[in-house]
Amino acid sequence: MAWNGRGLRGSSLEELINLTNEKYREKKLAVVQKIPTPITPINIDKESKHITLAYFEKKSTVDYIGVVQGIPVCFDAKECKTERFPMHNVHEHQIEFMKEFEEQDGIAFLLIYFSKIDIYYYLPYRELYKFYIRAKEGGPKSFSFDELDEKYCISTHDGVFVHYLQTIQTDIDDR
Repeated sequence: MAWNGRGLRGSSLEELINLTNEKYREKKLAVVQKIPTPITPINIDKESKHITLAYFEKKSTVDYIGVVQGIPVCFDAKECKTERFPMHNVHEHQIEFMKEFEEQDGIAFLLIYFSKIDIYYYLPYRELYKFYIRAKEGGPKSFSFDELDEKYCISTHDGVFVHYLQTIQTDIDDR
């Protein structure tokens, strides 16, 4: 699979998550890190020294892995320009990794930014899995924001841009 810049679509979301994770680390609330996707550069612009073409070395798992107050967490960050999230944005190997992560008593989820309505949303793995199975069995290949539980909407709080720790607690309480 070639890289041509499409992977940067969610880079502003990831930057906000990275800033959030720095705040969490400073406050000793969590240690969560971005997992880089290994690539093999093919073309490099000599002037700017930017990679202009590369190939992924292997399929990535999720964007972030870490620990929150002793609880292992993993999640992927996705940006959606409409109020419908297409399931093809989450790959089967990611679903499988998240499933295995949860089987080891970790917490897996998606952080989705619905840019059209300016809402950050925490989608627990168990809900993601329901949508995944529904699509796989011939149902809708996307889900609507209206299908989601509003208690998993993420707010900005105390200088933390994407304050997902509160929604992790909600997820734990709902298990």
